[in-house]
Amino acid sequence: MHEYPVTITWTGNNGTGTSGYRDFSRDHIVSADGRPDILATSDPSFRGNPERWNPEQMLVAALSDCHMLWYLHLCATSGVIVESYVDDAIGYMETDKSGAGQFTEVLLRPKIVISGGSLDTARELHAKAHEMCFIARSVNFPVKHEPQVASSS
Repeated sequence: MHEYPVTITWTGNNGTGTSGYRDFSRDHIVSADGRPDILATSDPSFRGNPERWNPEQMLVAALSDCHMLWYLHLCATSGVIVESYVDDAIGYMETDKSGAGQFTEVLLRPKIVISGGSLDTARELHAKAHEMCFIARSVNFPVKHEPQVASSS
């Protein structure tokens, strides 16, 4: 069993606490021992600070990051030499009249350049990375991927 302790500290008390919907900031700090703090907030459409990360972005980032790390591992063990990897991932969330919402899909769009190994193998390893990704296996919405793989030669 692996454990991942995290501390969330709300920093948005503007002097009157949550006395009114517009009277407090959604700013908070995400921290874990030995790591830099993450300055976070809510999505700007929910009164969040657009200069800080929000939980929705962090979820999409976690899915993209997990997929990339598995993909790089699988490439390394399959003879595919990755030179660069950039993913412009996007998540889609819907809300209902009550304000509750849920993600409906996350789309990973990695652009990969390889300098060795098979382009076909490099493309195929995305499916295996998806199967192995701890985060993708834990969510209840589809995580799709549309990789673009090119050779540097």
